[in-house]
Amino acid sequence: MSETHFDVIVLGAGPGGYLAAERLGHAGKRVALVEEQYLGGTCLNVGCIPTKTLLNGAKNYLHAKEAGQFGVDAQGVSVNWAQMQAWKDQVVKGLVAGVAATERKAGVTVINGRGRLDAPGRVTVEGTGTAYTSDHVIIATGSVPAMPPLPGTQDNPALVDSTGILSLPEVPARLAVIGGGVIGVEFASLYSTLGSKVTVIEMAPEILPFMDDDLAARARAAMKDVAFELGCRVESLDGGTVHYSKDGESKSVEADVVLMAVGRRPATAGWGAEEAGLEIDRGVVVDDTMRTNLPNVWAIGDVTGRSLLAHAAYRMAEIASANILDPAAKKRGEVMRWHTVPWAVFSIPEAAGVGLTESAAKREGRPVLVAKVPALMSGRFIAENGFKAPGEAKILVDPDTHQVLGIHVLGAYAAEMIWGAQAVLEMELTVEDLRQVVFPHPTVSEVIREAAWAVKL
Repeated sequence: MSETHFDVIVLGAGPGGYLAAERLGHAGKRVALVEEQYLGGTCLNVGCIPTKTLLNGAKNYLHAKEAGQFGVDAQGVSVNWAQMQAWKDQVVKGLVAGVAATERKAGVTVINGRGRLDAPGRVTVEGTGTAYTSDHVIIATGSVPAMPPLPGTQDNPALVDSTGILSLPEVPARLAVIGGGVIGVEFASLYSTLGSKVTVIEMAPEILPFMDDDLAARARAAMKDVAFELGCRVESLDGGTVHYSKDGESKSVEADVVLMAVGRRPATAGWGAEEAGLEIDRGVVVDDTMRTNLPNVWAIGDVTGRSLLAHAAYRMAEIASANILDPAAKKRGEVMRWHTVPWAVFSIPEAAGVGLTESAAKREGRPVLVAKVPALMSGRFIAENGFKAPGEAKILVDPDTHQVLGIHVLGAYAAEMIWGAQAVLEMELTVEDLRQVVFPHPTVSEVIREAAWAVKL
């Protein structure tokens, strides 16, 4: 076999790309993983992992300051930003090395360089000019931060994106965040906890637009050290000053650092997508098995524009790999069920959910049964967070079939328990089925059981 021919070539070594390569390599396929920057992609290097590492430091700082109510007196607690940065870098370095070792174990050939799709089954690595052929190509080029062309954004030293905000030389005294989505809210939580005066400017009437309106409002209220300006339109930047308007009135906020956090967009440019004939509609268009319109060309992860979440990319990778390995995989259920992809916000407090929201049901005119219970129904939640900590669980049920349509949780550990809620939706369980599940006691996850029993059938 030619050294330049592979069974599968994967473009991009983010979560979706490296997992697809690993799965296919372990299945005996000859796989090439082409990456121009770093193994692990945005998520591992400048996204999910470093952000959560810094957030853990912020939580430890907060816990130390609040430990007195639990009988622990901590004196002289302070933030060592340089050490937080060093730990973040150490975590990233270790995990990147782990990905490299995993790919080697799977027999994957890692090719450093920018891959370009010339045609189905043909990829050129720019720089070296080496052309590779394959039976299948998986596109996993990810996404990039969105940067609106507002006046004052170009060459503005005060302006950073989600990458730059991770490596500031010091915790800023004042931080302005443009955008109240996941990225904006997580960094607002991080820096406000560490002592920054934070202002979030959001165009929508509420933060976290994918959340139920009532839970989003409670999450916002819980972030007491963050000032939220909602329903606002950012007009321009002047250094660290953000000019915006609300209800026809001009306003501004001054900051030492301005974070542009208005989301990310699929990375569909610069690697031959349109030239090769791929169908693009915001992202690369795929079916529920991750096939594109080109033969034996697949796309997974953020580049599809369907669900810009690392765990969604993992599942897409598994589905594409399964269907490459077995043409009958679709018949046994290896398809993407978009409505069961959970989300999580690692703010302080956390929030997570999966499935239909009450807000969406109202917009659709869809009847649902709804039940909500406070997290204070969990003894462990109180023991570890106190009586005043925000938290609740919410469940939505079809009134006719009693099938569970959505589960949403606000409060500590929300992200750690939402996988179970996802399984409920994935298996299409009814609320009666969920009531039969035995939840360990005492755990915070018991709030989901309490919500299920609170539904009035």
